[in-house]
Amino acid sequence: MPNRPPHDHKPMMLTIPPPGFNVETVEYKNIQFTVWDVGGQDKIRPLWRHYFQNTQGIIFVVDSNDRDRVAEAREELQRMLNEDELRDALLLVFANKQDLPNAMAAAEITDKLGLTSLRARTWYIQSTCATSGDGLFEGLEWLSANLKKQAP
Repeated sequence: MPNRPPHDHKPMMLTIPPPGFNVETVEYKNIQFTVWDVGGQDKIRPLWRHYFQNTQGIIFVVDSNDRDRVAEAREELQRMLNEDELRDALLLVFANKQDLPNAMAAAEITDKLGLTSLRARTWYIQSTCATSGDGLFEGLEWLSANLKKQAP
């Protein structure tokens, strides 16, 4: 039998996202973002709150072409923003799928999500098309610039 080193039995804690969640680290302008893609499926929404601690910024992605679900998106956004752990988090809304002919413009989404009523929160809406990448960097630029302003 070969000589094996003794096992180190220190407990190891991993943060593993549940099914339906994805985690990635993205670096942009010397800022490392840990991105938790928590998805929008009804059954996993109650799990979102477990990932709110230490959140400095929220990127909320809205399907600009889905007029039937924009009221639902507003309710979920309001519920999230009412969480105590997220009271200081910046809000970036990506108005996605702007390449589609019937997509709502960012101004319409701003209205339907009630963003102008968010007086005590720093927010920004960016028109995007995830498939082409249009608008994504502009949104990250806003987020990174505002995170740097908040840094001690």
